[in-house]
Amino acid sequence: MKRFSLAILLLLAATASGWSKNYTLSTPNTTLVLTADKGEPLYFRYYGTKASLDDVFSSHRSMKTQAFRAFGTHCSEPHACLVKHADGDNATNLVVENVEQSEDSAMNRLTVTLKDKAHPFVLKLHYDAFKDCDIMKFWAEYVNEGKKPISLQKYMSAALPVKSQDCWLLHLDGDHGNENHENIEPLAEGIKIISTQDGGRSSVHNNASFMLGTDGKISETEGNVIAGTLAWTGNFHIEFVNNRISGRPIMIFAGINPTGADFTLDAKKTLATPEMIFTYSTEGKGKATRNLHYWARHHQVLDGTKERDILLNSWEGVRQDITQTNMNDMMNDFSQLGGEMFVMDDGWFGNKYVRDNSDKGGLGDWQVCKAKLPEGIGSLVAYAKSKNLKFGIWIEPEMVNKFSETYDKHPDWVLRHDAFEPTYGRGKTQLLLDLTNPEVQDFVFGIVDNLMKENPEIKYIKWDHNMCMYNASSLYLPKSRQSNLYVEHQLALQSILKRVRAAYPNLVIQLCASGGYRLNYGYLPYFQEVWTSDQTDALHRIYIQWGALDFYPANILAAHVCSTQNKYTQRRVPVKFRFDVASMCRLGMEMVPAELTEAEQAYAKRAIAEYKRLRPVIQQGDLYKLVSPYDGERDYASLMYVNDKKDRAVAFVYRMTYFRHMPDKIIKLQGLDPERKYLIREVAPEVEGKPIYIDGKIVSGRFLMEEGIVIRELTAGSSRRTPYNDIRDMNDYRSHIIELIAQ
Repeated sequence: MKRFSLAILLLLAATASGWSKNYTLSTPNTTLVLTADKGEPLYFRYYGTKASLDDVFSSHRSMKTQAFRAFGTHCSEPHACLVKHADGDNATNLVVENVEQSEDSAMNRLTVTLKDKAHPFVLKLHYDAFKDCDIMKFWAEYVNEGKKPISLQKYMSAALPVKSQDCWLLHLDGDHGNENHENIEPLAEGIKIISTQDGGRSSVHNNASFMLGTDGKISETEGNVIAGTLAWTGNFHIEFVNNRISGRPIMIFAGINPTGADFTLDAKKTLATPEMIFTYSTEGKGKATRNLHYWARHHQVLDGTKERDILLNSWEGVRQDITQTNMNDMMNDFSQLGGEMFVMDDGWFGNKYVRDNSDKGGLGDWQVCKAKLPEGIGSLVAYAKSKNLKFGIWIEPEMVNKFSETYDKHPDWVLRHDAFEPTYGRGKTQLLLDLTNPEVQDFVFGIVDNLMKENPEIKYIKWDHNMCMYNASSLYLPKSRQSNLYVEHQLALQSILKRVRAAYPNLVIQLCASGGYRLNYGYLPYFQEVWTSDQTDALHRIYIQWGALDFYPANILAAHVCSTQNKYTQRRVPVKFRFDVASMCRLGMEMVPAELTEAEQAYAKRAIAEYKRLRPVIQQGDLYKLVSPYDGERDYASLMYVNDKKDRAVAFVYRMTYFRHMPDKIIKLQGLDPERKYLIREVAPEVEGKPIYIDGKIVSGRFLMEEGIVIRELTAGSSRRTPYNDIRDMNDYRSHIIELIAQ
């Protein structure tokens, strides 16, 4: 009897001390549940719609699965952690040591400390839940408490089990000039991996983001969807393990790509992994997208709630043929169109190795080319100011050319092996600087610092990166630490960016990397926007921007209007279609404005003025995708933005292809207030003063969402022609922007 009473007292004491306990973490509409018993593995129980513990444990989605399995026990099971300990042992058995709960104004936090039973190794798992949006972020700290180095051979940020009988995966892939294409496929039995091994650009070919539809094929408006995105500037690895036939949950592992990156962790040191962002939606992928966009603007992207300027970039207009005269001419012409920012791109620097219509020399020599710009940058900045424009400039600070004064002086600053000739990148002369070297870090920071000290009126920098890490060898790191390069290079980059931001907090910096190869949230605490793609053809851009918008908000995605005949595809597209496609994101231009006809210039001026008026809704509104360009005959695409008060909305409709006797397109709107009525207005129609038939009508939000609007298109037999160009295939590439104003 005494023994029984003692057991009861011990059980009560354990319960009172917090052990044998379920830990709950919640956002406004979602819940995460973990079970922690001291000395036992940590168990994952639930992630989904907001629920009480009673709800969770009666749910078919409830489970009991190790939350973060390490290699060493149950070795046939998929694992998130593989450690080679100082004694050579690679078996790890992690059990709960401690659980801490805390909060601040932005989020609730749960930190679980796991300790290995046999080695001085600790893993801290962090689970953070935002209070104002349905976002959770997972990350980990790997801690070597021993006296000798250990080797981390797999070190994920997050592990998430998912119960599903019919799971579908959405992810983005592509290539240069063809980024961010949506792929939606059933998650088949076995292992699916999306990853990159570029070394310097985290979104080459694959983006570190995904959506899982857990109730069947992913829908825009219906079903349960888990979305995730890894905020990391380097190589990533996201792995889906589907053993559905065995009845086990699908396992998701996400983190730094361990390939070629066994990380030597020294005694008493800690490696913090990048954050893995998750959201859960019961309203299809559209709600998951809106969750991510809100979080990004309010918590992750630098100046995420500020409006972005309309800019003209010089690259497609003149490429590297930069002169004082043509820069002034472009600024003058852009100012007359109503532009706000001018950016001088590649070609302004280098004296011994002049950057003259070639990418083979000059990188690393960030002095103004006296032959091209005899009056210097200051003169251009002053001229821009006289035209009511801000001034920006292009740099590629992480690179040098073989033919540069910097490389002549410091050949040891580049990534290369000491035993053989390096592999060169762009122009067969480009090399990547070794950011692990502190001297190089100072040099890269100094590029920005010197430029800004000499020209404090510069308001914008385009920071480019056009080469992968071909040579994954460092002359600075010891041979025993070469496998740390992939990670330490990225940590050094982040350190440089923190220095830049501390010195120049108000400087707007665009992130560019061979187009959209750095589209990742890991960079966005330091950059306000991303160059979405070098592909400026409007038809291509519909697909590129559509995919990017799945995970990233419109105000960070730079979208530029190209010249009438695109330089990449040679396609000729009407100026209205080009402006309407670029206006779905952050509007800009990529051309010589003087090459526009007089009528095109008049239209551009109208379109820019209208975008300024609509910019708050487009750049800060909730996104609703209405018609996917991937659906049906791929003839239409449509999306819309609605502000938080639901009193203003902007809808975009694009017809990409025309077939004779096509039926009128019915488009059902979303996100409006069903109890309000809305005035419908077409923005900048093809022919000024002649909008589409629904212009001026007042219709209820309920009717617009349940019955929709009809887009009646002109056909080849129509007598109405646009006056601004002589393109004859006008039935393709037609578009409308429709504004809705609550009455």
